[in-house]
Amino acid sequence: MEPGSGMGTGTGTGTAGMERWAATACVLTGASRGFGRSLARLLAPRLGPGSLLVLLARSADPLAALAAELRGGEEGLRVHCVPADLGCQEGLRSATAALRELLPAAPYRRLLLVNNAGSLGDISKSFLDLTDPDEINNYFAFNVTSALCLTSSALQAFGERPGCSRTVVNISSLCALKPFKSWTLYCSGKAARDMMFQVLALEELGVRVLNYAPGALDTDMQLLARTETKDPEMRQLFQSLQENRKLIDCAVSAQKLLNLLEEDTFPSGAHVDFHDI
Repeated sequence: MEPGSGMGTGTGTGTAGMERWAATACVLTGASRGFGRSLARLLAPRLGPGSLLVLLARSADPLAALAAELRGGEEGLRVHCVPADLGCQEGLRSATAALRELLPAAPYRRLLLVNNAGSLGDISKSFLDLTDPDEINNYFAFNVTSALCLTSSALQAFGERPGCSRTVVNISSLCALKPFKSWTLYCSGKAARDMMFQVLALEELGVRVLNYAPGALDTDMQLLARTETKDPEMRQLFQSLQENRKLIDCAVSAQKLLNLLEEDTFPSGAHVDFHDI
């Protein structure tokens, strides 16, 4: 599929004169807080009648509260919660089973899957402190394996449909391209995910793929970065971002991602950074 043939064309007009997308099946992981929550709130008004928004996260209560909020705001939008820990096999199986049940169920014109769920790992450790294979394997199970399995399951369940578009977004990071001291697991996981989705773009020409780095967001994860990073230089860098008000509001970065999806001109598989737009 060429750039320009994905999310950019909608049908009908939504609230505040916004053009709403044709019936879309949208899947968003890590939806209960931070960037995922902000993105869900921006996506909901764009999803036209007959659309489905599937919200996945580990935290059931915040997820349910968000779903209730979104259900009350948009007509013709079905919101489905899947509380699941993607880092364990049982949770991942539950999530993939839900997608296999939900995605083939209606004549959607679009599929949008946003792989946002992720974790920092233990950033109080340096490379030489990481000797426990269970800790390392658990990290990659959540941050890499689950994204691969969920994406392949979603694409299989939705299938190839004439005239329909399929878009997969990986929420990436500068850490996919640049090493950060004390962040061995996080940098490795982000680099692996970027490459994984680049392979998807090469293999599946009918799927639009984007690796989007949202910038240094003002989230709980950033709080951990400036308080728990072992390397003092790196810790000071993150502290200075907060002190100098250089952290990015989640809604601002989420809106940039939405703009990218609507313009749909990025090369499939590209890594696009918030600061480069």
